[in-house]
Amino acid sequence: MPTCSSAGLRRALFVTPAVLLSGALLAGTRQPAAAQEAVAMPTIVVEGTKPKPNRRAQRAAVPHRTAVAPAPASEGPVLPADTTTISAAAATARSLSTSDSAALIADIPGGAAWGAGGVSSLPAINGVGADRVQVAINSMLISPACPNEMNPPLSFVNPTMIANMRAYLGVAPVSVGGDYIGAKIDVSTAPPLFAKGPGWLTTGSVSGFFRSNGNGYGVDATATVANNDTSVTYTGGWAKASDYKAGDGTRIKSTLYEIQNHALSISKRSFGNLVTVQVGGQFIPYQGYVNQYMDMVYNQSAFINARYEGVFDWGQFEATGFYHHVQHTMGFIAPDKTGSMPMDTKASDAGYTLKASFAVSGHDLIRVGNEFYHNKLDDWWDPVAGSSMMGPNTFTGINGGERSRFGSFVEWERHWDREWTTLLGLRNDMVWSDTGDVAGYNAMMYGADAAAFNARNHARTDANFDGSALVRYEPGATSQFELGFARKTRSPNLYERYAWSNSAMAMSMIGWFGDGNGYLGNLDLKPEKAHTASFTAAFHDPAQQRWEVRVTPYYSYVEDYIDVDRCALRAGSSTCTAANLTATNDFVDLQFANHDAYLYGVNLDGRLQVWENPVYGRGVLRGQLGYVRGQRSDGVNLYHVMPINGKLALDHTLGNWSNSVELQLVGAKDDVSQVHNELTTQAYALVNLRTGYQWDALRLDLGVDNLFNTNYYLPLGGADLVDYKVVSMMGSSAAYGYNVAGPGRSLNARLTVRF
Repeated sequence: MPTCSSAGLRRALFVTPAVLLSGALLAGTRQPAAAQEAVAMPTIVVEGTKPKPNRRAQRAAVPHRTAVAPAPASEGPVLPADTTTISAAAATARSLSTSDSAALIADIPGGAAWGAGGVSSLPAINGVGADRVQVAINSMLISPACPNEMNPPLSFVNPTMIANMRAYLGVAPVSVGGDYIGAKIDVSTAPPLFAKGPGWLTTGSVSGFFRSNGNGYGVDATATVANNDTSVTYTGGWAKASDYKAGDGTRIKSTLYEIQNHALSISKRSFGNLVTVQVGGQFIPYQGYVNQYMDMVYNQSAFINARYEGVFDWGQFEATGFYHHVQHTMGFIAPDKTGSMPMDTKASDAGYTLKASFAVSGHDLIRVGNEFYHNKLDDWWDPVAGSSMMGPNTFTGINGGERSRFGSFVEWERHWDREWTTLLGLRNDMVWSDTGDVAGYNAMMYGADAAAFNARNHARTDANFDGSALVRYEPGATSQFELGFARKTRSPNLYERYAWSNSAMAMSMIGWFGDGNGYLGNLDLKPEKAHTASFTAAFHDPAQQRWEVRVTPYYSYVEDYIDVDRCALRAGSSTCTAANLTATNDFVDLQFANHDAYLYGVNLDGRLQVWENPVYGRGVLRGQLGYVRGQRSDGVNLYHVMPINGKLALDHTLGNWSNSVELQLVGAKDDVSQVHNELTTQAYALVNLRTGYQWDALRLDLGVDNLFNTNYYLPLGGADLVDYKVVSMMGSSAAYGYNVAGPGRSLNARLTVRF
């Protein structure tokens, strides 16, 4: 397979917006009405009580031909009651405001996003984020390929590419995956479409958008050519934006970006079998980071992904395999950041999953599975010409780092009767990590740290055991009650274990928190183990059309939570000093460390149909509320925990016209981490407006974000390291004490044409 730096691959995968647009326009003839899907206003699908499927009948009735769906359907586990799904229509509607797929997580009860680049936020759910929330893109797991995690998994898919985003919160079945303690997010893109019978199905769409704040614009496209057993689908998009402005008119520096993602899928089906092979890639020529000392100046990736689904007399079988490669460079984007200090990362991920489901009786389903994932990482910083501190040698951050995970599970689902359902599962994950010896820019400044690290054995083996148990009671057609327990385990990532230098510059380059602090790895870290209990009560009308409400309180005790301590005193160190141990109003230097911790909270969401008639259409009131509190056992508050927040919206549809007015409320963030010197933020409220109209194959969407141009600060946005400086004899440096301001008013428009 060619490397990501190959010019030929670059020309093949990363096209100009004009070519992308013209290609989509030539995608095919008019899409049949039966295959059309109107883009609705952003709504959240609440997974409530559903009529129980006849699983035996599903397995027996394997269709020879369908209209637009693949033949086999995956026999997944019963969905926990707090599971939330964002549909393709909702993801596309949210793309009116953002090109950052992680921003969609805010539409999930308990969901938020850690601020980063304009298209690279990190998801957070129920108080934990980044690696603790596992994200799978079409079953691909993509590991951090940057010491700042500038290329998280959700950045490899544009919002309009998402066909389904499903979030499993605290108590998820073991078959969903391992090696995380928070939530699991499964993202699917471009499910195959097939023709109803003889002949060809050709369908496609192209849309362009504009956002006034930051002068953002771009294009998205899809195209499918299919007969009754073969389908070829392209999906992708390109987006570009300049720095945005806050509500007071201040330009927030280093928030510009440009991105393109592309994927091409080929699917083949026969009686009860479906095979899909997908190839694609990403190219980001630049992306500014207001809360990091560095910017992204190059990010290119390529992947191949294969999937098989089969239906047999004994049950269902599913297999996936993938390979993903990324090459990444950090640097400075002028004029807001200047200088030369290239930092490169090359990483690859590969893996497979095997899952089988067996109906052992009329009431019982057994699932078994096995999976393997391997991540390889090289992180190096070339010397800077003329610099005595950053030369004359190459700084080796991680030398051939490897992290492999081999997991197996067994799961038992039993439907005792119409009212009672249970789900029990156990899994084991073996995690192996290792890395080679390292070296700094020079022996004088880095030799002692490198020698101490190299003298130790780097290989680590973690034997992780997880389990989950769920009991569901449905007394009737209008309510559902569910109690769940789970143990989830996550082993440290390569940077948490192997970041080795305690020099001020090197430590400041490590960390995905966007806080200006420096971070040091810890070879002695243990895996973190979360013991979670949750209870969900859901109520709705019998048809689940007029109203529903769902409330989920939860509690999680985490053994060996991977947090930080102020780095221990070191003789001759400029970072790990006595002043660093006691500082309360400055950036500090930290080392990853295990601490026991706990989190508790409650999520509430629901909707109510307020009216429905031929004259005024349909009006639906929807809302959500999330509260979480997290502390270590020694009383220190957990870091980057979203304050109480909620949304209240009124959605209106009348024929082909749809509208929405949304009120977003965020409380003050006062419970901050004392160890990190985390900053507080004030409460705020935002009003957003949406309207859209569908004319046959043409749709126009308009919106206003932050209608009243409110000036506010992002609770999880980190520290502004660019807009505020301290000037001294040594030059200028970032000033401590300034949060990142959120975007001010933006007028948005999107025009979509379907064929």
